[in-house]
Amino acid sequence: MWTIYVLLFAVYVRGQHFLQEAVNQPGYCEGEHECHSHDDQTKINRAYSQTSNVTNTTNHSMDLFKVSCQKLIESFPMDEVDGDYVRTVKNCVFSRSLPAPLRAPVTLAAVSKSVIEDILDLDIRVTQTDAFLHYVSGAELIPGSIPLAHRYGGHQFGYWSGQLGDGRAHLLGQYTNRKGEIWELQLKGSGKTPYSRAGDGRAVVRSSVREFLCSEAMQALGIATSRAASLVVSEESVWRDQFYDGNVRKERGAVVLRLARSWFRIGSLEVLTRGGELDLLRKLLNFIIENNFPAIATEDPDKYLVFYSTVVRETAHLIAQWMAVGFAHGVCNTDNFSLLSVTIDYGPFGFMESYDPNFVPNTSDDEGRYSIGAQADVGLFNLEKLLEALQPVLTPSQQQRAAAVLKGYAGLYQMRFHQLFKAKLGLLGEEEEDGNLIAFLLKMMEDTGSDFTMTFRQLSEASVQQLHRGGFTQVTWALHDLSSHQLFSDWSRLYLLRLARQEGDNDEDRRHRMKSVNPRYVLRNWMAESATRKAETNDFSEVLLLHDVLGNPFIAQDAAEETGYAARPPLWGRRLKVSCSS
Repeated sequence: MWTIYVLLFAVYVRGQHFLQEAVNQPGYCEGEHECHSHDDQTKINRAYSQTSNVTNTTNHSMDLFKVSCQKLIESFPMDEVDGDYVRTVKNCVFSRSLPAPLRAPVTLAAVSKSVIEDILDLDIRVTQTDAFLHYVSGAELIPGSIPLAHRYGGHQFGYWSGQLGDGRAHLLGQYTNRKGEIWELQLKGSGKTPYSRAGDGRAVVRSSVREFLCSEAMQALGIATSRAASLVVSEESVWRDQFYDGNVRKERGAVVLRLARSWFRIGSLEVLTRGGELDLLRKLLNFIIENNFPAIATEDPDKYLVFYSTVVRETAHLIAQWMAVGFAHGVCNTDNFSLLSVTIDYGPFGFMESYDPNFVPNTSDDEGRYSIGAQADVGLFNLEKLLEALQPVLTPSQQQRAAAVLKGYAGLYQMRFHQLFKAKLGLLGEEEEDGNLIAFLLKMMEDTGSDFTMTFRQLSEASVQQLHRGGFTQVTWALHDLSSHQLFSDWSRLYLLRLARQEGDNDEDRRHRMKSVNPRYVLRNWMAESATRKAETNDFSEVLLLHDVLGNPFIAQDAAEETGYAARPPLWGRRLKVSCSS
């Protein structure tokens, strides 16, 4: 039997060839814009000289809250052309671009208390003020803000797409909080920029609800991510062809205030290399390293190589973490891959329900390029493109060493994947057959269509006696499905023997460990869809409920259980589709 399952480790990624090779190696955007008045521009000019100071106390009003764009503006040449008309931009990293206020009444649908208080140093009561609503909807500018749109390019679905950029997002500025952390505040859905291409610069309710909820859910799962501070919903009409089938329908506009330590991505470097802007490439790289990679000495002649090595390692670890919670990003283009290896740009993502390495959440992905099982391969492709972008600043020797670093990516990914799934099974120490035990389980889950999240969670909640006894009922519905496999008893016996060999361990400790890494709740598409449908009628109750529940995904919660968030997913949820249209 073992000879059958030795090969099943290939379910870890699609494309086993690159994994095997590594073992032998060393170490777009949519939206419509109205111009701001002369008074708005005066406000921006006045704000130019303002900078942010480290705040030491909680702000009980918005009067003292400030951001700064000074560092970004002084560090890079700005786009010499003014205006938000679409154009090809050269020799800059940013273009100045003003948010376009929504033309219809707006409502603050939800806020993240964690972001408001712990990152922005604001009293949560501030969110009830008109000033807060005006700032987070793009109607007014936060003091110190000189809004910018970032220029970048990218490989989309494997092909170079040229200039892309922030087509509906405005970087408001940097905020330094009382902990000394620098966060970049960005509005998404705030109007046109020079990079909007054929779009209107707006975002719709369905995509904005999903981004708001998933950003904070991923944070609670312990996965590096951008954050979402607020969700604003408008009565302004936005027209979208959601599934690119000619059926254009009216939707409502929305804006999310999101934050990241940096919004630079692989495509930020690619566009400069391909444009031959090598001095600017070095300048941007130096800025990123100096401000976001403190462990890299700025005078180190190998600093670009060390930077690349760090991004390779952290990208491998991030994708392994995605896999450990069944998360499929949906659009793993190089313009959506952060240079800080955090999850950004939540679009047609999905949390896998029935275990399937070929799960594709994005209906726009006809060929399944970004299936969940292909994410590690895509990570490799994106890192290859990053290395190509770095070639002009690397010596021949550094290029060779960087190539060796890239060959080690698969091993780094596989090792982290293995560690995470061992933890999901409560395994301590290391035994030779642990990889096969994990692969055996995943193959049974694939054969039976067992739910990914709840299979691991119910294994966490089941005692050794229950696992010995078997006979799972619909109460433990995921294990009931899994146990229908003809080899389940064989796997269970091997698993229990492995647990029994763990010295100094006991069943209570094992279950506690497993429950701390196996969530009971994830943002399933049907849950996001239910919340979105209500939000479109100005009922934000489920957005708030999900935000609360997903903020503590490892703890059973009465409200979540009553709503069925841990129950077998409804049949209607299987028919749901998400796409790149947002």
